[in-house]
Amino acid sequence: MSGNKNNQSKEKGNNHFDNHFIRELKKLGHADMEKCLNCGNCTSICPLGLEYLPRRLFKLSQLGMVDKIMEHKEVIFLCLLCRRCEASCPRSVSIADNMRVLRNYINKEIFNNK
Repeated sequence: MSGNKNNQSKEKGNNHFDNHFIRELKKLGHADMEKCLNCGNCTSICPLGLEYLPRRLFKLSQLGMVDKIMEHKEVIFLCLLCRRCEASCPRSVSIADNMRVLRNYINKEIFNNK
């Protein structure tokens, strides 16, 4: 997990991929969030209209900003997994699978499940 000091520097504009966190997520299931370009097509078609689903969550994941992801854990569980967003994704990101992986990560962290 990334520490607060690393997260603070990333928030101030030092935005670089954190492959460690992405590799950790891939151990929990199919994850390809690193393909996300942050175009916003998924957010615009989301029936829930929530800003953090899914592109911002994927950006935070790419940056390894685990603390920020955990701040929005409730939003991750609101996703309907309807895959409407996947149909509009120009990079064919497996958005529902990525959301499941994030849910698995949160469950593991909160409930200490392995």
